[in-house]
Amino acid sequence: MRDWITRGFRAIYERVLRREISGAPSHVAIIQDGNRRYAQEHGAEAKDGHEAGAETTERVLEWCAQLGIEELTIYAFSTENFDRPAEEREHLFDLLAEKLYEFADSDRVHEDKVNIRVLGQTNRMPERVQKAIDYAQRHTAGYDSLTLNVAIAYGGRAALLDVTRDVAADVDAGALEPESVDVETIESRLYHGAMREVDLIVRTGGDERTSNFLPWYANGNEAAVFFCTPYWPEFSKVDFLRAIRTYEAREASWRQTRAQRALALVRALGDEVQGRRVLDRLGETLPDDEPVAEETDSPAD
Repeated sequence: MRDWITRGFRAIYERVLRREISGAPSHVAIIQDGNRRYAQEHGAEAKDGHEAGAETTERVLEWCAQLGIEELTIYAFSTENFDRPAEEREHLFDLLAEKLYEFADSDRVHEDKVNIRVLGQTNRMPERVQKAIDYAQRHTAGYDSLTLNVAIAYGGRAALLDVTRDVAADVDAGALEPESVDVETIESRLYHGAMREVDLIVRTGGDERTSNFLPWYANGNEAAVFFCTPYWPEFSKVDFLRAIRTYEAREASWRQTRAQRALALVRALGDEVQGRRVLDRLGETLPDDEPVAEETDSPAD
């Protein structure tokens, strides 16, 4: 009876949240934390937690397609994960390979035209994982409706360090002028080239940190961050919609801030016509009741 009530409440809350959301971020990045703790609390082995987490990833991919999200990045295996016990690592390698093949052959992935890309130092992974990576990327390369980035053997600092070394080597060889190094130069050399800036980072499992995840694309864009307590296998659509609501609230706050700055600039100009032109260029609009330039008293006769 209690489970039935809980499911009914969740369904109602999900509909309420869906009505509160007017759009969706373009790029969501997720730190899937809590698989092992979930397994421990259920008296299972770590591998069981990872397998349950993989099922959540499939559901989240489906939700992204439903909501019109264009890019999803999941933190599947960090560079720090190489320090885990050998047995757990081997199971993770097997699971990654299995899921990459499964995703690449999934009818839903092909129906939703999902392009699978893998980010990270994949040369450090076992051959079976590298083969699965190649298979998944080749079999979805022609799709562009939704991009799924799977971060494997990934670390944000390691990624930036690799780019720095690459750029330094080209400068030293005379193939690149130092003054020509710009944002495009860096992004083209990051794993798998340029990607959309991250709009929203989600972390499950209760910890409130972003763990060296996509620093170039997230920190530079000042992405919204949503931390939640459910372990990754427990992450629900309600949790996902709450995360998107957090993103929308952040965007609304930024829009208000930009409008206030634009208004201050317009008032400083003191010219209504010129002020309106500035606002048009900035793409900002002011409420109808906001004066553009304050009137001043006529000089005394």
